[in-house]
Amino acid sequence: MKQILKSHRSIFFTVYTRLLVSFSFIFTSIIGVGVTSSHAKSIYFGVYTSDKPTAMYEKFNPMLEYLQNSIHTAGKLEKLKMKIYPTYKAALKALVTGDCDFVRFGPASYITAKEINPGIRLLAMEHKNGQKRFDGVFIVGKDSDITNIKELKGRTFAFGDRLSTIGRYLSQAELIKKGITASGLKEFTYLGRHDKVALAVAVGKWDAGVVKENTFKKYAESRGLKVIGRFPNVTKPWVARSGLAPDLFGILRDALIQLTDKSVLKKLKQDGFFLVTDKDYDFVRRGMALSLSFSEE
Repeated sequence: MKQILKSHRSIFFTVYTRLLVSFSFIFTSIIGVGVTSSHAKSIYFGVYTSDKPTAMYEKFNPMLEYLQNSIHTAGKLEKLKMKIYPTYKAALKALVTGDCDFVRFGPASYITAKEINPGIRLLAMEHKNGQKRFDGVFIVGKDSDITNIKELKGRTFAFGDRLSTIGRYLSQAELIKKGITASGLKEFTYLGRHDKVALAVAVGKWDAGVVKENTFKKYAESRGLKVIGRFPNVTKPWVARSGLAPDLFGILRDALIQLTDKSVLKKLKQDGFFLVTDKDYDFVRRGMALSLSFSEE
């Protein structure tokens, strides 16, 4: 019987994985931007689903149109396309293996990718009101009796993705600072996306969770959520694969730094881009190192 169940689980996982891959390919095939020539080489921008795929497309399509125009203005014929990967892990693998040419990642994903493939290069980092930091937030339902992070002991908790900067690493580091490790929670899980965490907490499936501040603002009033704690994170990097042609790297970097179109930036919920160095993410590296003490899994 155990062997049969194991076989069924294996079949289910295989089918599920193939569906996810097919879903990603469907998105890839429909999101070409600015067709210029049937012979133009394609370059690929990659992003993972921190929110549902349709929201990711709506968020990034104006940016890709802007970048496509910048590429053409520079006299290049490359056609820019988007790949929406179903998981953080799939997008990370795509960058380090060269399956996509540049990405917008969270800091932890960049740090992990850089360890695997030191040849990847930072293009730029986002900023909000001229700041390189923004908040992750611990949330509970509006009627919850939990008022601060220390009161999470003995409660159930929802994290985001296992590779997420806010959804895992920095939030677990913050819990450790408050004296809470995995054994101090009644139960915890990883739900993958920020919106899934917010909605699960809102309906009471989990006592508390952690999300990026923009997700909290999106659902706070309509779903009844409140913040019980905050912690800082570094703004997101845009990263090029190892070996990207120097001229394309320069075009993309300059286009990001020079971006002032508010209609494009509004979709990203950012105010622009800064030049960036690897040291800008040392803060996150320290948090990731501390998070290792959260659990042994």
